[in-house]
Amino acid sequence: MSEPKMIAHKDGATGWLVFSNPERHNAVSYEMWQAIPDLMAEFVDDPDIRVVVLRGDGDKAFVSGADISQFEKKRGTKDAIAEYDRATYRANAAILSCPKPTVAMIQGYCIGGGLGIALCCDLRFAADNSRFAIPAGRLGLGYKYDGVKRLVDVVGPSYAREIFYTARQFDANEALAMGLINRSLAVAELATAVTELCQRIGNNAPLTLRAVKLAVEAALTDAGTRDRSVVDAAVDACFASEDYKEGRRAFVEKRPPQFRGV
Repeated sequence: MSEPKMIAHKDGATGWLVFSNPERHNAVSYEMWQAIPDLMAEFVDDPDIRVVVLRGDGDKAFVSGADISQFEKKRGTKDAIAEYDRATYRANAAILSCPKPTVAMIQGYCIGGGLGIALCCDLRFAADNSRFAIPAGRLGLGYKYDGVKRLVDVVGPSYAREIFYTARQFDANEALAMGLINRSLAVAELATAVTELCQRIGNNAPLTLRAVKLAVEAALTDAGTRDRSVVDAAVDACFASEDYKEGRRAFVEKRPPQFRGV
């Protein structure tokens, strides 16, 4: 059995983060959770990367959840549970806080912690063979508020209750109907669709996308803790940028703009 690991690589303006544990349908080990923040930070710090895609290794699964085979050792005591939870929190926070657009490319199983990872991404494109579930009710697990809220923000309270209460698997058509995914595509079309999506995103102004991402996050934040000044500053940075000048010039000259993120 190969060692479970995270694989990061670049393809043009796209950074790819791959969950590689195919023998266990890409279940995330403790060590994989630990690796995610540093790999995401590398993409954030790389000015050539405009969008980050998360996917599973192979065609059987995106991520089938946390690696339960480690739970006896890694989550068997109160202290161990707390440390494991810190690792998953840091991993999810690294995806959520990425200032660049993030895409979950889903094929096969997207279960439990895997669905949690997908919900941390801005967009979710899925093959029509994908299966979604949060089986916490069949495992006796407790789900923290932040994870439940992210699901409610995406699908609403009624569907969130159904997903948790039934613990059943939903197919791609059901996931699309409830707004859990942005697109459902034939398996053979998924890679092309995600590549085209990333190219389209990568051609747009990075500062504009960052400002919009901040605004969306602010809209999902409780009004009492919402900091609109951060959004306003990001918008001001757009209008003060060289990219804003380039966008105007390109429009007048009827050519594609060449944005540099400055």
